[in-house]
Amino acid sequence: MTISVGDTLPDVKLVKATAAGPEAVQSSDYFKGRRVALFSVPGAYTPTCSAKHLPGYVDHAADLKAKGIDEIACTAVNDAFVMGAWGKSGGSDDVTMLADGNADFAKAVGLTMDGSGFGMGTRGQRFSMVVNDGVVEQLNVEAPGDFKVSSAEHMLEQL
Repeated sequence: MTISVGDTLPDVKLVKATAAGPEAVQSSDYFKGRRVALFSVPGAYTPTCSAKHLPGYVDHAADLKAKGIDEIACTAVNDAFVMGAWGKSGGSDDVTMLADGNADFAKAVGLTMDGSGFGMGTRGQRFSMVVNDGVVEQLNVEAPGDFKVSSAEHMLEQL
């Protein structure tokens, strides 16, 4: 079942990419007590993700924070080393990279996709959400192949 606005995020392990290396975090701890703009991409370094999705959140980080967002986070079904490298090459310190290497988070929120036709296996769908103290405040799930409602610009319009 897909997560909905008003639901509490499930508690699963994610891996935060840090300068010191991978750091395991529980989603319940990570989202507790703050308002987080979370966006999910099918994969680090993939074309739309690298050319539009991540850069949009990097470019609009200050705008999002001015509208009450405490932290911006990106998740993908990639390992923490890939997410860390992608964050260094195309991100900024304003976006926290959260690896969901086994798709545990994507499965728990009911937002997986089958990328096996492209050799990618199970991936997270492209989506964004605002999470306020662990509760989904906004949820924007893209139609397959689209990039509209999960963008930073769309999120800014909603805040």
